[in-house]
Amino acid sequence: MGFYLGRLALDEMSVEWTVFYRFFFACFVMAPVVFLHREHLTASEWRTVLLTAASGIPLQFLLQFHGLAMTTVSHASLMVGAMPVLLAAAAAIFTGEQLDWLGWLALCGSTVGAALVTLGGSRATTGHETPSRTGDLLVLFSLFIALAWILLSKKLMEAHSPSVVTAYTILPGTAMLAIWSFGGWLLSPLTHAHIEPLPFAHVSSTAWTALILSGLLCTATTTFLWNWGLHHVPASRAGIFLNIEPALGAVLGVELLGEKLGPYAWLGGALILGAALGLTSHSRGQNPAVILE
Repeated sequence: MGFYLGRLALDEMSVEWTVFYRFFFACFVMAPVVFLHREHLTASEWRTVLLTAASGIPLQFLLQFHGLAMTTVSHASLMVGAMPVLLAAAAAIFTGEQLDWLGWLALCGSTVGAALVTLGGSRATTGHETPSRTGDLLVLFSLFIALAWILLSKKLMEAHSPSVVTAYTILPGTAMLAIWSFGGWLLSPLTHAHIEPLPFAHVSSTAWTALILSGLLCTATTTFLWNWGLHHVPASRAGIFLNIEPALGAVLGVELLGEKLGPYAWLGGALILGAALGLTSHSRGQNPAVILE
């Protein structure tokens, strides 16, 4: 639902404010967790927390939503379908898991699919938006940054609970967003740059509802649930559930926003989802008892 709700807000405000308000509302859920669970983190863990927050929130989401602003919900969602294969490749590189022939075939198929979605974007017009190659590539690039967030979060959860890791990354990440969003506005008297007024009074109830739901449900709740699941299963195994996002996102874009997918996008999306499903359904999982330990 994140891309669909994000599109509703982007119709009335910039990317920076859309992302900031989304995480601002998420902080209402995460702040009590920090006060109830005062964790003692070492200096090394704090560095990891700040790196996780920076990669998982301002870097990933600003890139992703700048891409969404230049493409369609359907295209952006289909690009996310490459994530399960990227996770498997990252697990092979950083944790020593081996990719068999099916894994390499899935990786190649997903890459070709992403290329088809991107290259076919400029030909697939929609009711009020046109997918762009630049927008698709920004969404794809944000996935590589998301890999760092996932792997670093999993490392933190070796010593801390999923709720603590979620709260301790969302709050500083939102502070980083605030510095980025408010920085230009506060410095405008000195730089004499033209800055639009803060989006508040003129924002419709539809946009506010989308932002509140994005913050409470698509950010706070789902990040905690994702980290809880990631704590109990290997990262590459968790990728199978990411297949829901591109499928549902593309359907929402087509059905609710009147978007249309070109033939290359349909073929590319099928390759991405097929590669992800093929890889995750045949991956070698760990013993559940070992995972839960």
